[in-house]
Amino acid sequence: MLTVEKIGGTSMSQFQDVLQNIIIGNRRGDELYNRIFVVSAYNNVTNWLLEHKKTGEPGIYNKFLNGEDYSSALDSFCQRLLLINDGFADYGLDLKEARDFIRFRIDQAKTLLYSLGKVLASGYVNRTDIHLAAREILASLGEAHSGWNSVNILNNNGINARFIDLCGFNDNEPLTIDERIRKEFKEIDFSKVLCVATGYTKGTEGIMRAFDRGYSEVTFSKIAVEVKAGEAVIHKEYHLSSADPKIVGVENSIPVGHTNYIIADQLADIGMEAIHPKAAKPLELAGIDIRIKNTFEPEHPGTLISHDYVSPEPRVEIVSGSRKVIAIEVHDPMMVGEVGFDGRIMHYFMKYNVSYILKSTNANSITMVVWDNEKSKELIKVLSEVFCQVTAEPMAIVCVMGTNIAIPGFLYRASQALFERNINIESFAQSLMQVNMQFVIKREHYEEAVIALNEKLCRLS
Repeated sequence: MLTVEKIGGTSMSQFQDVLQNIIIGNRRGDELYNRIFVVSAYNNVTNWLLEHKKTGEPGIYNKFLNGEDYSSALDSFCQRLLLINDGFADYGLDLKEARDFIRFRIDQAKTLLYSLGKVLASGYVNRTDIHLAAREILASLGEAHSGWNSVNILNNNGINARFIDLCGFNDNEPLTIDERIRKEFKEIDFSKVLCVATGYTKGTEGIMRAFDRGYSEVTFSKIAVEVKAGEAVIHKEYHLSSADPKIVGVENSIPVGHTNYIIADQLADIGMEAIHPKAAKPLELAGIDIRIKNTFEPEHPGTLISHDYVSPEPRVEIVSGSRKVIAIEVHDPMMVGEVGFDGRIMHYFMKYNVSYILKSTNANSITMVVWDNEKSKELIKVLSEVFCQVTAEPMAIVCVMGTNIAIPGFLYRASQALFERNINIESFAQSLMQVNMQFVIKREHYEEAVIALNEKLCRLS
């Protein structure tokens, strides 16, 4: 069976474990092949290039935007990459060849960025398009670095590996993302060569324009569909578990084992992506299952995400959520019976490009939960100017999910678990499909709520 397997940045930074646990393991001879690996940049590298994904701390990209000295910043960045390389010398990386590759690639990037800066200075082009092009160029450096290193290490360990460089630095062909992937993988005998592809793919539509930091999973998905993979595997530094081990403790988090794409969508909606939703859909439509595995437990089968799986026994599979949400309530005495009132509210949501996670209504109030960010704050300000009474409070959302929870008792047990910890439910939502119960609670109760729900619903279910 041909598999396409994605390795995340944290795992890539511990490549010795990737080598022993994932790529080689107990495999010998032909068993090493019929696999394509899609690699992320090493841990933090993309943060240095663009901005920190969690804190927003600016990277080299911000220097280009502000007309600052990005060239010197790239030189310093190169030195950091060479230090990363030093850590892989004992596992077969040829340090001279690796140094020459990344220095040349960064020099290429400098040349392109310099040209973009000159075009930008002319004043005849759209600034946004130039900025996005610079972002694409910078983002690609991380995956080129880790991908090239991986192939060099594999070849030096006696494995016939090929670097599939999807970054497009060495050609000017106006290919779409799909066309580039099709071209690069054409006529490869996967039974004889192990391919390592960059998580970044250059395309005329701009992969970051459409997917931003989720681009490596999109590349992974498109490759799997193109080569008609038997399974798409994601290697992470943890299992897809019943709850966050950092909150409930590793000993209290249970690997999910099996779930479906609907639950994967619920996770993505609250920011806990098993896989980027725009990467999951092509796999789902192509009938390709996703397996999420723990890099450091190679013998464990992990969790399989398939199209039509329903747990044979009623059980809660995952408790998750976020502390970084705001509950917006629009109250108007004239709302009752008025057709389309919520359409007026949604007009402003669309205008400010804000999506809600939860929506709950009564006769004259509508509550919506949104991410706590600048766009949402702008939206709240406008809503307050337009509607009778608008309340916005920082909240947390905690969700209870499962493929087979549409039976009496689960909602009662969840509410009881929160009641026993003296946690009030500020708002609640559940659709007719009954795969996700969403509880809005005070932020200070978030971790305690996750612990309570995991203990009550997952450990004993």
